[in-house]
Amino acid sequence: MNKSNRNASMMALAVVAISTVSAAGNAPQGPKTRVWIDVDTHTMAGMPDMGGLGGFMMRRMGGDKGSQLYPTTRRAPTMSGQYLDIAVHNALRPGVEAQDAIPAGLDMGKSLLLLPPQREEGRTGSSHDTPPDVEFKVMEYWGCSATVRSGQPKVFTMRMKSGGVQTTGSLSQNRRFADRGIDPTPEYALWPNRKDGQRVPDGASLAGSHQISGDGIPASLKFELQHNADFMPKIALSSQGELKDAVALNWQPVERAQGYFLRAFSMPDQHTMVLWSSAEVSGAGDDLLDFLAGGDVSRGLKERVLLPTSANSCTIPKGIFAANTQASGRGGAGGMAGMGMLSMVAYGPETDIAWPPKPANPKQAWAPEWSVRVRTKSTAGAMLGMNLSGNNAQSRQDGKPPEQESTGKKLLKGLFRKF
Repeated sequence: MNKSNRNASMMALAVVAISTVSAAGNAPQGPKTRVWIDVDTHTMAGMPDMGGLGGFMMRRMGGDKGSQLYPTTRRAPTMSGQYLDIAVHNALRPGVEAQDAIPAGLDMGKSLLLLPPQREEGRTGSSHDTPPDVEFKVMEYWGCSATVRSGQPKVFTMRMKSGGVQTTGSLSQNRRFADRGIDPTPEYALWPNRKDGQRVPDGASLAGSHQISGDGIPASLKFELQHNADFMPKIALSSQGELKDAVALNWQPVERAQGYFLRAFSMPDQHTMVLWSSAEVSGAGDDLLDFLAGGDVSRGLKERVLLPTSANSCTIPKGIFAANTQASGRGGAGGMAGMGMLSMVAYGPETDIAWPPKPANPKQAWAPEWSVRVRTKSTAGAMLGMNLSGNNAQSRQDGKPPEQESTGKKLLKGLFRKF
């Protein structure tokens, strides 16, 4: 990517961040020992199983062993699979490694090693760099509809010249939902980490008995996870329609899902970004692609920000990504010309466990030794402008390759030549 494209991409991220800023908590409240487990099942629609090519790609992206670091569930995965993050904060003995004795169904040995994160080295750089002169425009659309609705798009333009910034227009005020994730410091113990970054095997299960142990961790920290806290099924997502047309999206109901949300973007050129969401109201940001608590899901459904579990389709309005088809002939932005990127999330249930259990009588004193929170979701990614059938979006049961798999492999091979 050349310097001009890098500058444009950085500005795009900065503009989007303006409407999606949220802060993760750093000071745990509650029991002295707390455990957070995040669970995500991800699929790249149309490319569910890349076989040997998938292994090659992961080695190119994550080292010789395709290892990964915490967190894997809170950023968009690049490959289909099951993703798991575990964090422990033990105020009795912070920053000390721990072990999670896991059930056999997880198929990852007898235990997982949790380590504190390494402190990041301070970055050095010149504070006298002059920002480049550049103009960037963001166009915001929303709603499932074959045509663009009245009052859309909202347009925001940022101009940087001689170090100064001018803006015109505005994006919608972000509909904020609580960020209940953690921002781990060296006081935490995490998995995956630099010593244990193995990938979760497909078909593995978290259900069963777990025990967290380590210096200072209560001996009573044993718990049983049920089906509700296990990996959710993959989203079977399909699409129909070129970018110049309305794009029809369909999916099969996802077991345990409590609501859905879809988000798409494109950069037809290095100075323009087009955003769309499935929300019936404006202001739905990228933060909704993360985990949501049950209360926030209920609020999102009530405010028509999320789609209900009865929904199994949505249409992206005609023409909002049409500029991409024109850009494909002239290079576009960073290799993204001619396509849009779609993300989808199905919010799953949350499980909370504490010891000793909370008494039924609210007047009775309660001081739990430890707590465990497990969050679940299923996510999907797709390249818009590629017609994807339901068979391509699902895991194949008969072992036969889908019709478009060769196209997907060719596309990904081309993309990964750049790494």
